[in-house]
Amino acid sequence: MYLKILGHPVFTNLNFHMPMIVDLSHPLVMLQGENGAGKSTLLHSIYYALRGEQVEGYVYRLEKGNVEPGRAYLFDAEQHNPRVQPELFKDQPEMVEFLKMASHGQVMLSLFRETFPKLPEGTTLLLDEPEMALSVSNQRRILKMLMELVDQKKFRIICATHSPVLIDAPETYVINLDRHINRNVATTDQGIEGASTIQ
Repeated sequence: MYLKILGHPVFTNLNFHMPMIVDLSHPLVMLQGENGAGKSTLLHSIYYALRGEQVEGYVYRLEKGNVEPGRAYLFDAEQHNPRVQPELFKDQPEMVEFLKMASHGQVMLSLFRETFPKLPEGTTLLLDEPEMALSVSNQRRILKMLMELVDQKKFRIICATHSPVLIDAPETYVINLDRHINRNVATTDQGIEGASTIQ
């Protein structure tokens, strides 16, 4: 599966060269890059393309291959945190009780263990920073779970991530957005790693 972005208001502003061709043929893709590099923007763009949605200023061509239209599920760990939306589970008292007692990381693990496997076979699962709130050992667990979804349910998974566990895994294909000129990343006047920026 290849996505060819011909025009995009955000990517043009970030100095990305158009057309931008993104190889999504691998079943387990990681979008890597600095804060502000365009990972979430690209993830949402892929979601719109898979669903055939038209967004103002966004012109694309998608070669889907064997991907079924409409079977795209986007999960943003920041926006879709069940702990801040207990009203969604008003008919599931045991889930509400779990959300009250569990940590953010435990809730995230339950999504990988129970929610995502219930999606239809062949789903394209788009995850924005799925490692949020997870320890390194639990990041390894979700990598294993993602690989199982690919192997057992024929999922195609695309993650925007900062996790070295996910990025460095030999099973993943990494698209590094830092290789593009980009005006929206942290500047050097904010100091360097390990140095104090307090005046």
